[in-house]
Amino acid sequence: MSTADQPTITIAGATATGKSNLALNLAEHLGGEIINTDSMQFYRGMDIGTAKLPVSQRRRIAHHLIDILDVREEANVQTFQQQARDAIVDIRARGKRPILVGGSGLYVRAATDQMEFPGTDPEVRARIESEVDADRWDRHRHLQEIDPAAAAKITPNDSRRIVRALEVIELTGRPFSAQLPDYQAIEPTLHLGLSVERAVLHERIAARVELMWEQGWVEEVRSLLERGLAEGRTASRAIGYAQIQQYLAGDIDAGAAQEQTTIRTRQFARRQDTWFRRDPRIVWIDATTGDHEANTALALDAIADTSSGS
Repeated sequence: MSTADQPTITIAGATATGKSNLALNLAEHLGGEIINTDSMQFYRGMDIGTAKLPVSQRRRIAHHLIDILDVREEANVQTFQQQARDAIVDIRARGKRPILVGGSGLYVRAATDQMEFPGTDPEVRARIESEVDADRWDRHRHLQEIDPAAAAKITPNDSRRIVRALEVIELTGRPFSAQLPDYQAIEPTLHLGLSVERAVLHERIAARVELMWEQGWVEEVRSLLERGLAEGRTASRAIGYAQIQQYLAGDIDAGAAQEQTTIRTRQFARRQDTWFRRDPRIVWIDATTGDHEANTALALDAIADTSSGS
């Protein structure tokens, strides 16, 4: 089987599980190129806080859909879907293997699965955004009343998804949950997932946040504010970036900003794990030990099994 005929690979899992390293290793072994599916890594200048690999650490492997948005712009899954699928076609046309990596579950599925996304109406969205900003708990309760299935999957703290769910329901007259079909891929795809025991993952997250602070995360946010970060509805609310903005505004001290970032990241990791665990297609690899070579060997075994049809 030629490289062009072999399944697309996705690498999913919570933050700090080792996805980027595994993607690089597989790309080297398989002649692959990497497509980013982390929605925060779309943003130019959001480097430290998103754990974006510097170009010097990408081992000369092509990376796609990184640094494609200004911090003032809003990430759009429908636009991303077409960009990712175009990248897959382009990579295959050059005889390479597409490897999608990132922790934004909806974006992973948008690239590989049969999913359609209803359009948007700026006036409707603006009205709903103002309502959610005023009282997201009330709007989440309203969502529970009109679409319990969607509300069960969206936390009251996830303002962006509450807005989108209410917008879709109003525009289509159908439940938002009806827009999320079963797991049906558009082409052969192997889904890999990295899991780490919760206590170990919490330690990794705390260490990562501390390292990011030491690497200059606060200065990165200060620089991005000069480029309009506060005006971006998506970028400005990213974990860590929002807390550091509060610190720079004098609302909280540096220690509280770092602690809140760690807590929010742990909460986000749990939501990521819950999202990906719903997908029965994912082949899970226990990455608790942090042994990258062992993880790569297990991933290659799974890929070989798929390629041989076993």
